[in-house]
Amino acid sequence: MKQCRLNIFGASGSGTTTLARAVANAWSVPHADSDDYFWPPTDPPYSQQRAPAERSKLMHEIFMPRSAWVLSGSMQGWGNDVLAECDAFVFLTLDPDERLRRLAEREQLRQSGQDPDPKAVEQFMLWAAGYDDSEFAGRSRAHHEAWLKDESRPVLRLDSAQSTARMCQAIIDWEPARTP
Repeated sequence: MKQCRLNIFGASGSGTTTLARAVANAWSVPHADSDDYFWPPTDPPYSQQRAPAERSKLMHEIFMPRSAWVLSGSMQGWGNDVLAECDAFVFLTLDPDERLRRLAEREQLRQSGQDPDPKAVEQFMLWAAGYDDSEFAGRSRAHHEAWLKDESRPVLRLDSAQSTARMCQAIIDWEPARTP
């Protein structure tokens, strides 16, 4: 695939940020993560959300003007104006048990050397586990699949149990069908 405006999304812990950084490096284009716009810097981190209009405004000012970039993260429901600027999408999936194992490992690393808030970590892990529950009201696979049903732009689905290098190469080699 040629350089473009690419959104890589999936469940928390599926590797979207890691893969997006790798693709952005391979293409020599900027990478942004939706969390950097969703959450303002706070202490403790991830304790306040930016208003959706502010998130969008920041993305349009800082990130969107470029002709090619890689964006990681899910923005369905709050960033539809940003998603409208994407040329293609990569949807990462991963076995739920492996995904939650990765998240628990990541949270341990994030909390090392800090005074962790066990309640906040527990709430986050419960939220993340809801992704694979079709009845879950938050970000879920069911919501992603429903959104993709109506998507006319190219979508590449990857199982993120593969190595980052292999998935990055799959994106570089991808030649999506173009509709007139």
